Amino acid sequence: QVQLVESGGGLVQAGVPLSLSCVASRIIFNIGWYRQPPGKERELVAVITSVGSTDYADSVKGRFTISRDTAKKTVYLQMNSLKPEDTAVYYCNTQQNGRPYWGQGTRVTVSS
Repeated sequence: QVQLVESGGGLVQAGVPLSLSCVASRIIFNIGWYRQPPGKERELVAVITSVGSTDYADSVKGRFTISRDTAKKTVYLQMNSLKPEDTAVYYCNTQQNGRPYWGQGTRVTVSS
């Protein structure tokens, strides 16, 4: 079992940076950030592997950065140049033995 706890969401104006954190209850390997905009499907934002390889959705490339501190069992999502369309509930996700684990989510609202 893995527990994931996200934090750092809030209400910000467009262009203001925001950083999210996801703390895991145990050391994990690959982990990703997802988001679910209001009325839309959940979508992948960024992933990071155990060796630090990263990948991003096209919509956030160049603006968001995913990173991890393995010792702290924490993954971060630095979000710069935020846009109103980044408004969503952000979740972190990992898989262990083929089973997906999700955090409770943290809400990000970007005003124009």
